Amino acid sequence: MSTTSTVERAFEAALYADTDAALDTGASLLAADPATDAEVARRGREFVAGAWRRGWQPADVVRLVRRDLDDAHVRLAARLVVDEHEEGRDDGPGNGRAPGGGRRRQPPSPRWAAQLDEARALAEAGPAAENGPRGDRFSRATTALELYRLLLRLPTLEPLDRARDTGAHPPHHPESRMLTRIRSLLAKAEATDFPEEAEALSAKAQELMARHSIDEALLAARTHAKDAPGACRIGVDAPYETAKAVLLDAVARANRCEAVWNESLGFSTVVGFEADLESVELLYTSLLVQATTAMTKAEAAQRKGGRNRTKTFRQSFLAAYAHRIGDRLAAAAEAEVERTGRSEPTEGEGAAEQDLLPVLAARGVAVRDRFTRMFPDTVTTRVRGVSDAAGWQQGAEAADRAQVRARPRLPS
Repeated sequence: MSTTSTVERAFEAALYADTDAALDTGASLLAADPATDAEVARRGREFVAGAWRRGWQPADVVRLVRRDLDDAHVRLAARLVVDEHEEGRDDGPGNGRAPGGGRRRQPPSPRWAAQLDEARALAEAGPAAENGPRGDRFSRATTALELYRLLLRLPTLEPLDRARDTGAHPPHHPESRMLTRIRSLLAKAEATDFPEEAEALSAKAQELMARHSIDEALLAARTHAKDAPGACRIGVDAPYETAKAVLLDAVARANRCEAVWNESLGFSTVVGFEADLESVELLYTSLLVQATTAMTKAEAAQRKGGRNRTKTFRQSFLAAYAHRIGDRLAAAAEAEVERTGRSEPTEGEGAAEQDLLPVLAARGVAVRDRFTRMFPDTVTTRVRGVSDAAGWQQGAEAADRAQVRARPRLPS
């Protein structure tokens, strides 16, 4: 019997049914025939390529596999992501065709390339598939089939940019000095045990983010750059995912972006200009770490007082934190705009500074238009389970301690 025929039989038995018995049948067929390994791997790369055609990105796939399956599946998924990319890159220029017979792909966008790097690190970090608890042939076949079941059933998502579009965006710099400073400030804010220090560091980080956004907007206006809004997906993990989605929405709005939460798939899509998307990713991640740290300390104090309502306390804490931090972020961003508008224009920049508000308004319209085209039908949701007054109060207080009001700029 041919290798292809064995793989077809195994896939037909395992991938289109939900039972463990069907999975065992398929895995047994593959385990009994070592000659199928290369074909199984090739089919895996095809499943990954199919996910790209349905709008998924490397980080989306890895995140979903991590949520629904095990570490062995995550490593295999990461390896297939990398191999699929390498296969497309190595496809010779003689035929100009990408795998699957399509047109040859363009170089990946910076965001896609960064996700590939993360997948590569995942694939190389864990133990080799043949060493470890799932190292026998049957277990490896089972892992592959479980992963392929998931990949085969991925729904279609709103497409985000994959290829580098050199005509529509300004040149990409791997990491600006401003973003490096912001990352450093937020890392220090997450690490410190002193609320006042975290407050000062977070405040400076938000100030720099607002300044960075304004600078990018004015630069695009002065140079008439063909800048356009993009989009990215950010994971929103359980537990308390509704409150986390609200926090992400607050961070997005404060940074002139729009966000929509896909509860079933565990992520939010954020639409905005690239500099603002970077700020949203950085600030959301940092605030989530800070909120979790503050919540853990507050919860410990509650337990010492004899209270054990952990779930309702945490839900209320995070909901209050998200609500309050949204107000403070919005105020900080607005203060930076007002300060920039009042600042004395330097030579050659007066017109651009005076046109700041129209520039920001135009970018806001562009973001909203892109968002509406991507998501014409959205619904609002409510945070449920917010019933703990102590959790709400302490969450609001934690947000106040993480205040991010704009302050006088420090010399560069």
